[in-house]
Amino acid sequence: MGIHAALAVHPASGHGAAARIAGTVAQRLRAEVDRLDLLVANTVEESRALMARSHSDGLDVLVVLGGDGAAHQGVQFCAGTDVALALVPSGTGNDLARALGVPPDPLAAVAELVAALRSGRRRRIDLGRVAGTWFATVLCSGFDAAVNARANRMRWPSGPRRYDLAILAELASFRAGPVTVETETELLELDAMLVAVGNTAWYGGGIPICPGAEPDDGLFDVTVVGKAGRGELLRILPSLRTGRHVERPGVRTLRAREISVAGASWPAYADGEPLGTLPVSLRCVPDALTVVG
Repeated sequence: MGIHAALAVHPASGHGAAARIAGTVAQRLRAEVDRLDLLVANTVEESRALMARSHSDGLDVLVVLGGDGAAHQGVQFCAGTDVALALVPSGTGNDLARALGVPPDPLAAVAELVAALRSGRRRRIDLGRVAGTWFATVLCSGFDAAVNARANRMRWPSGPRRYDLAILAELASFRAGPVTVETETELLELDAMLVAVGNTAWYGGGIPICPGAEPDDGLFDVTVVGKAGRGELLRILPSLRTGRHVERPGVRTLRAREISVAGASWPAYADGEPLGTLPVSLRCVPDALTVVG
C-alpha cells in the first residue's frame, strides 16, 4: 500500500514565500507518493477542516509548508494519531523545523523529505500539553511573551530582526513581576522577568532560550530570569543568541515533567501562539508526535 500524503500550504507564510514555492514542492512530492492532497488555507478553521477531510480518507503524512504558526496547527492535528508530520519551512521563525534538523532552505528541505519518504524514516518526539493545546517548541511568559506579542503586531522587518527590534521596544516599559514556578521536585517564588518552558531549545527565530532542551527526553527544560534592571537585561540580551545567558547570575534553570507557573497576570504564548494569561499548568507527554526524518 502506497503513501497518502497531504501538503498543507499557508500562502501568507514568509510574506508569501510559501505560495511562491507551493507548486514546486507539490510537484516533487507527487513523484514520491501515491496520492497527494493539496490543502490551501488562509484561516485556522479552513486548515483544520481540510486536514480532517484528508484524514478520513486514510492520510499517512501531513507536510506543512509554512512557518511556526502553520507547524503549530499541524502539531494539533497529528499529535496522538498515526499521521506523521513533516515540515518544509517558509515562515519567519521556523523554530520547530530548526529543532528537528530540517534544512532552512525549503527546496533543500523537500529534497531531504523525499529521501526520508523513500527510506521510511520516522521518529517520535515529545510534546507539551497545556489547557487542551499541544505545543512543540517553547511556552513563554513575561518579557519574552510581551516581545512575542509586539513582534506579531509588526509588519517589518521579517525574520529574526523583527524579534530584535521588538526586544528593544519592550526594554523601555517592561517590569519584573512576582512569579511562582512549581515542578514535581522544586518550588521557586521570586520576582522574575520571564519564564520559558522548552520542549525544544529555540523560539523567536533562532533564540536558544532553553539551550539544553531535547524533544525526545521526556522532560521540559525551564529557564527563569529573575528581576533585572535595564542595564542587566542589556548585558543578558547578547548572550541569548548563543545560549550563554543560562550562565549569568540571576538566571535559573530547571528540568521537569510537569510545571505550574502563576503569579503575575502575564500573557502566555506557546509555539508563538497566544494561550491567555497566567496561571498555566503543563506537562510533557513523551512520544506524542511522529515526525518524518
